[in-house]
Amino acid sequence: MSSVVVIGAQWGDEGKGKIVDYLAQKADAVVRYSGGSNAGHTVVVNNVSYKLRLLPSGILYPGKTCVLGNGVVINPGVVLKEIKDMRDKGVDISRVVISDRAHVVLPYHQVLDELQEAALGKAKIGTTKGGIGPCYMDKVARTGIRICDLMEPDTFAAKLKINVEAKNAIITKIYGGKPFDYETMLKEYLAYAEELRPYVADTGVVLDEIFAAKKNVLFEGAQATFLDIDHGTYPYVTSSNPTAGNAATGSGIGPCYLDHVVGVVKAYTTRVGEGPFVTELLDKDGDGHKIRETGHEYGTVTGRPRRCGWLDAFMLKYSARLNSLDYLAITRLDILGNMDHIKMCVGYTIDGVEIKQIPASLKTLGRVKPVYEEFAGWLCDISKCRSFDELPANAKKYVQRISEVSGVPLGIISVGPNRDQTIVLHEVL
Repeated sequence: MSSVVVIGAQWGDEGKGKIVDYLAQKADAVVRYSGGSNAGHTVVVNNVSYKLRLLPSGILYPGKTCVLGNGVVINPGVVLKEIKDMRDKGVDISRVVISDRAHVVLPYHQVLDELQEAALGKAKIGTTKGGIGPCYMDKVARTGIRICDLMEPDTFAAKLKINVEAKNAIITKIYGGKPFDYETMLKEYLAYAEELRPYVADTGVVLDEIFAAKKNVLFEGAQATFLDIDHGTYPYVTSSNPTAGNAATGSGIGPCYLDHVVGVVKAYTTRVGEGPFVTELLDKDGDGHKIRETGHEYGTVTGRPRRCGWLDAFMLKYSARLNSLDYLAITRLDILGNMDHIKMCVGYTIDGVEIKQIPASLKTLGRVKPVYEEFAGWLCDISKCRSFDELPANAKKYVQRISEVSGVPLGIISVGPNRDQTIVLHEVL
């Protein structure tokens, strides 16, 4: 028996879906423990692209138990469409399990997300407007509606009525928006409830039974370390804890079940939305543009162009400490194959003085200057490499330096989107 937590070590979009899909070959269960439908994963199998928003990446293997844990917020319409799309593509969805303790995203959450972002103006967070933040707000305020409530029509109707009245007051009186009709929403969601019912269970118990049977479990993080509500670049973060420590809480198991943590890091850095980005390349037609277009760096869910920059290995060191990373999974190394020079940030300075930690204050972080090391590019296609020895010397130097600065051994190197375009230096499952 073994378990592995796969987390994003940067701002998301690192290619976690590909790494989870690859590791899922040896897993018996794949568990999503945080986030909502704002967290898209793209997995390519036999050159066919699958875009996942809520279902764990392990869904593309038959016979794997795929769990949406209590830490996830569920938009029923999104997850049911995803289930239908997978079924239509011939994917086995019989072993999908949804936690009865997970919270439900409702239409008023999405509208409030949009209205709140608009009201912030230039100070906007840059959300996907999927209602994720407002749903987590209700969860913490103890006014949220859970899947178990949705399964009980009388309970759901009573809670929904109270919430619709409260949300309509906010929407109309504060934001000047249009109110929701309670009966319409009730009918829509009770229909969702019947479709979801076969998948609902106490996922903590399901996982406990899987561990008792000595099976392998893979925990799939959504978003990433620097979007963590506690440890990221607050307030430009998500509304949950995508870091490794939440894998237990967000799935309903004890922390003793977590064996290894793999940090997924893109060979460069990207971020979507607002907030600080120390190594961002703002040149209109320079290296940042080249990386974006070569790597097709546009959001899976929103289609928004991602902000691009050189790899920030100093922030990766922070991720390593925070998540207790055992191994790195470096992705998209192939995208840098047409760069004649590559830079890596290995430290920060403020007013010429080196600092040892990443500041919590965004005002202070805004004054930071990156300390770069420069590397010669390898200027060739590495997508057919299947072992570390086959990589060009300059590519080896680059990834080895990432490991040195972060203090984390190399575990996996991805050289393309397909499953077979993967170099494994250490087996973790």
